[in-house]
Amino acid sequence: MSLSNTENKQNKDNSNFKQILTEKLENIFDASKRHDYNFTLNEPSKKNNNNSDSNSYNNSNANSSNNKSGYNSSNSNYTNTSNNGKTQNENSFESKNIFDNLDVSLEYIKEKYNTSINSDIIIREFTLTARNRQYKAMLFFIDGMVDSELINNNVLEALMMRNRANMFNRDQDQVISEAKTNNITVRKVKKFNLEDYIFDSLLPQNNVKKVSTFSKAFEGVNVGNCLLFVDTLSVAFDIDVKGFKQREVSTPNNEIIIKGPQEAFVENIRTNTSLLRRLVNSEHLIIENVEVGKISKTKCAICYIDNIANSDLVSEVKYRINNLDIDSLLSSGELEQLIEENNKYSIPQMLSTERPDKTTKYLYSGRVAVLISGNPYCLIMPATLIDFIASPEDTNLKFQFSNFLKFLRLLAIFITLFLPALYVAVTDFHQELLPTELLFALMASRENVPFPVIFEILIMEISFELIREAGIRVPSPLGSTIGIVGALVIRTSCG
Repeated sequence: MSLSNTENKQNKDNSNFKQILTEKLENIFDASKRHDYNFTLNEPSKKNNNNSDSNSYNNSNANSSNNKSGYNSSNSNYTNTSNNGKTQNENSFESKNIFDNLDVSLEYIKEKYNTSINSDIIIREFTLTARNRQYKAMLFFIDGMVDSELINNNVLEALMMRNRANMFNRDQDQVISEAKTNNITVRKVKKFNLEDYIFDSLLPQNNVKKVSTFSKAFEGVNVGNCLLFVDTLSVAFDIDVKGFKQREVSTPNNEIIIKGPQEAFVENIRTNTSLLRRLVNSEHLIIENVEVGKISKTKCAICYIDNIANSDLVSEVKYRINNLDIDSLLSSGELEQLIEENNKYSIPQMLSTERPDKTTKYLYSGRVAVLISGNPYCLIMPATLIDFIASPEDTNLKFQFSNFLKFLRLLAIFITLFLPALYVAVTDFHQELLPTELLFALMASRENVPFPVIFEILIMEISFELIREAGIRVPSPLGSTIGIVGALVIRTSCG
């Protein structure tokens, strides 16, 4: 008897829950257009041995576990799913297309961006005037990433102020062309369309795009644009009003030269492409944008000169970048490791530079350059041995002296790689190669040393690496001091 009463009470609670939730959700939708959404609510799931059954829309077979339920609309405009471990927004919409109802779009944006928590999300609702008619509209942007003056002067003022461009007492068709023949006027007109009228006549901004999906709209907002939503329109206007602070073009920090340009790449990808455009000065320069990362959607620019670069090389670079299946990309070093061929010896296959003039030189030689948004370095591919011993200043010197400097760099590479091994080989196994006086001096210096030569060499290499790492990582005022003290310690230990 008690079991029956419990079941009746549970059914009654579920019925009340369904009724209350239905009323709240239906308030979001405009009553006059509710049939367009064809909204239905699933029955609440019932717990039974950790299994849940849910009835989905359109009689779809959606069996789930752990109390997972979902609903779909007939036009696939929005779906709602609930994942394991999801503690927030469990009943949120997952929409693909933008709604033609402004209130629904507003609620969706507030839910996706958590406007009740995020303090930098700005939503400006206003009334738009077009052809003597008023429409509800809103602007959506992120504070700190936009230029407020551009929004006020080029967007809000043009849309809200009454002027002769959008004030008519009757519906007037747009005249596309007009011709007069024998006192007969023939006009080609176009019926009034609010979407085209706003795009063509009410937005005095140089970069405006139409987007029909929320994913594209959110991408624009996240990079510093603002979105214009208008009631009755199923598209949004992506307006370029970027105004976030960024570093100006400055001198290179690592590739310093005496003669030649003193400009370096910055973190803004569009500034970097403009530097290349100005230096290359050719209509054959191609700059293709690619997004990498399913979450970060980092913009990368593939740059090449189409009548010089090998088409197979360009295709290979595009193929490797477009087929990266990663969540995020933050630096050029990550991209270099992801697209290079696997090799056992870790030989560099790409060249990294912060100089636009050096990048331009390699573009003229048929290479492909890749710029990454948020990173002041450019990847040049492929790279050969001669590229790593060349300096940007070599082009400003006579060929005799530049070739001599390259020979010195090759000699320095040889000494760096083989001098410790040669020292161990000569002092331990081939003492006859040394002059007698030098051999006696070495033996006298090592008389009180209890370690073998190979162990001393390893300690010395590790010490150099520690000093180098400390000089780089510690604050600048201490870096030079550590280098000097480290050199004195090594000199004392070797002396």
